[in-house]
Amino acid sequence: MIKYTRWQRLRRCFRIAIPRLIREIWMWLSPWIKSDIIYLKVLYFLTNGRILDLQHPKRFTEKLQALKLIYTKPIHSQMVDKYGVREIIEQKLGKQHLFPLLGVWDNAEDIDFDTLPNQFVLKPTHDSGSIIFCRNKNDFNINNARKQLNKALKRRFFYKMRELAYRGVKPRIIAEPLMVDEDGTELKDYKLLCFDGEVKFIQVHYDREHNHRRNLYTPDWKLVEDFFMIGPSDPSYNVPRPELLPQMLMIASQLSKGFPEIRIDFYIVNNHLYFGEFTFFHSGGLFLFQPDKYDYILGSYINLQQEQVTS
Repeated sequence: MIKYTRWQRLRRCFRIAIPRLIREIWMWLSPWIKSDIIYLKVLYFLTNGRILDLQHPKRFTEKLQALKLIYTKPIHSQMVDKYGVREIIEQKLGKQHLFPLLGVWDNAEDIDFDTLPNQFVLKPTHDSGSIIFCRNKNDFNINNARKQLNKALKRRFFYKMRELAYRGVKPRIIAEPLMVDEDGTELKDYKLLCFDGEVKFIQVHYDREHNHRRNLYTPDWKLVEDFFMIGPSDPSYNVPRPELLPQMLMIASQLSKGFPEIRIDFYIVNNHLYFGEFTFFHSGGLFLFQPDKYDYILGSYINLQQEQVTS
């Protein structure tokens, strides 16, 4: 364990803790900040530590902020809606690539937990990170679940990252069966970073409950060890190449065609491929690359088609 002197701890406080606190305050104020450009410029500086260039963006993180301001279509709201997207996937891929739907409700009080199986997942349809897992109904606190879900339903996800697609999503709750991996544990999450029909990287999330790691792979399943984007990786653990990788890549290429940048998530259960979700802005485009050069490399994959953003 690294030991810091009092002066070093103070410097770390100013360099890390204080900007993080200011960032949280800025995001808390987001519903009252009307200008998307001003909001994103300040948030980008507080997160990435540099001035956001919207006139001549070159970095991946810069181009994602630019796309938030210039790139939106009505169908985008349906694509990020965890309930509405099911219709799109059923039409394009077939119902067999969707997890079974156990129910959909407008508020938590309407959920009849007696009709749900012993294990299930509850998901607000309009945000990220508010999922509730039930592994045993005998130990499940229904009142706490309802409180968490009602709180999530009041959250307007658009304001934090200014992703216009979320502005048109109706807040609802869906329930799906709790799926597990081949070893009986939580599922691996395969996140494919796509650029107009071309898959460039696959980020695999695993062991979320105990020691969350995110390994990065090329489309031919070579572990990328020299950089990562978000969160720790573990090069000593090589995620097995999935047998359904060719199918995953083919579907992602088809679904991402025509989109400058989009992330498409998949799960594999009993050697069957399931669609997860669409994400237009990977972590909101607010993170630091290590090393920094990959911010430019991934940025070069995005074609903004000469769109102009007002500064």
